[in-house]
Amino acid sequence: MIIHCMKKEAWKQVEHEDFWGEDEIRKSGFIHCSTVKYLWRVLPGFEDTDEDMVLLCIDERKLNTKLLYEDDETYQGRYYPHVYGPINNSAVVYVLDYLKDPDGHYLKNPELYHIADE
Repeated sequence: MIIHCMKKEAWKQVEHEDFWGEDEIRKSGFIHCSTVKYLWRVLPGFEDTDEDMVLLCIDERKLNTKLLYEDDETYQGRYYPHVYGPINNSAVVYVLDYLKDPDGHYLKNPELYHIADE
């Protein structure tokens, strides 16, 4: 399973579409995702967002597009999943709220506790 973080309002706009992600592909060349084990490294980048966020849990085996695990000098030997095409909603298996503590820091969702952070 891979995770994509998205504003809840943006998700509401595409949750009934067959595919989504074209805007991010135009901006970045791919859709940024994370594995659950590295999620804690990525999500602090969303802490300054005042809008409600969701975590889209995607079954990578169900994706209808190219997925590559890639590293560059900023990842320090960690490989992150990049999706090189629109994501089919049939691959989204869970939608979880982005949980925050009172100080705005990400809290790991109970549904993901069984996967150790690295």
